[in-house]
Amino acid sequence: MNAWEEVTMGKMVQRQSVSRRMLLSGTAGLLGGAALSSGAALAQNTAPASVGAAPKSSYNPHYPDPAWLALRREEIIEPGLEIVDPHHHLWDHPGNRFLLDQLLADTGSGHKITETVFIECGSMYRADGPVEIKPVGETEFVNGTAAMSASGQYGSARLCHAIVGHADLRLGDGVARVFEAQITAGDGRFRGIRHSVAWDESDAFPKPRTSPIKGQMLDPTWRAGFARLAPLNLTFEAWLYHPQLPELADLARAYPQTTIILNHVGGPLGIGPYKDKKPETFAQWKAGITEVAKSQNVVVKLGGLGMPIGMFDFYTHQKPPSSEDLATAYKPYIETCIAAFGVDRGMFESNFPPDGASSSYAILWNALKRLAAGYSPSEKAALFSGTAKRIYRLA
Repeated sequence: MNAWEEVTMGKMVQRQSVSRRMLLSGTAGLLGGAALSSGAALAQNTAPASVGAAPKSSYNPHYPDPAWLALRREEIIEPGLEIVDPHHHLWDHPGNRFLLDQLLADTGSGHKITETVFIECGSMYRADGPVEIKPVGETEFVNGTAAMSASGQYGSARLCHAIVGHADLRLGDGVARVFEAQITAGDGRFRGIRHSVAWDESDAFPKPRTSPIKGQMLDPTWRAGFARLAPLNLTFEAWLYHPQLPELADLARAYPQTTIILNHVGGPLGIGPYKDKKPETFAQWKAGITEVAKSQNVVVKLGGLGMPIGMFDFYTHQKPPSSEDLATAYKPYIETCIAAFGVDRGMFESNFPPDGASSSYAILWNALKRLAAGYSPSEKAALFSGTAKRIYRLA
């Protein structure tokens, strides 16, 4: 049994439809827009340990069940509110597809999605060439999707209008060559890189494809690579777990000219050794968020709480949660982040398809709108589109 199964099977046995929610590798599964892999759902980038190598489908995919999600329908809240979705993925793994058609199904489900930002996920790496350059294949692939969207043939939304790729910062100064190749491949759309540093000593969490070590962000060579971002006006997407927030705070203080985008409210963990320590975890997470927010070069993505590594197990329930259920559960995390960072350094995200484990795209955005109900029109504009437009330099 793999790590994902060990974490979820015990919880999911209570639901009669377990078999439809946990399919073996190679079995077709599709959520009209939200196919989901265990690697993506659990750690977002579980894949081979060799840096730059193309991802392999050796894991068992975990798919949201469209029949299960169909049990919950809602009227769209504030359908005229503009949304820039700053965090989604694209991939085509055996039995696990989330490409333009699936993205269109989600972004066209009722909310006013005007632009989106693609975030790297180890998809479509080059098969040949220097290993450090192979991630450029992902940018080439996504840029093609962006060009299709820009044609207007698929609607007015500009999907993948900005692209965040991968580069191995452990190359140190030598990573500049990869940055330049990524910028060229992006043809004006490339905005930054994500090098996952998510690490925890527990075996409950699979190792990311980047194989980070403990204290990765403190490593001098890694930091030498990081230092190459700002001169090229590139941002850094920080995907990590909540115990690592103090290290991120140190990194942000050391490189105040580099814009850092903290993914998924800082990755609060709620499984494995953290399962029965939620109050303690929340306190530790909140302290870390407060410290990171002191650096004005850090912004935070408000979402990612539906992944199965987190605090909530909606994906095990007999019926999907309502947007009210999600808003109630997510409120302490979202409000803490907005209080610490402010609306001008916060942006709501979908994190699809990984967050599709807990709800549909439409229900999730309804929940986020409920969480923003008390804010002014200008504050809502910042949270749902303005901050993303500024940070990712969207027209």
